[in-house]
Amino acid sequence: MKKVKITAIRKVQYDDLMARYENPIAHTCDVCEGQSWISEEGKCPDDLCPEAWKTMREFVEALARGEGNFYDGWMKNPCSAMISCNDGFRPVSFYIEAIEKV
Repeated sequence: MKKVKITAIRKVQYDDLMARYENPIAHTCDVCEGQSWISEEGKCPDDLCPEAWKTMREFVEALARGEGNFYDGWMKNPCSAMISCNDGFRPVSFYIEAIEKV
């Protein structure tokens, strides 16, 4: 299986939506732009947000198996994908890419 690198590319925050729809919360996302993780055997890295993992798991597992070219050429690098977490107030975009054969 291939290792898959997961990199937080962009994190945004929609203050207007938060003010209008979100109840105050004590803890928000800890992910920082540029932060990266390595998935081995298609498994979730220990310190990756479990909610973010839910949105990217199938893509990471497919890349680990050597699959790719999602949606008929969506990405310039066919062994990659750009996936966002499901937080509508503070979404993080993650670039995932197969990096190595084992």
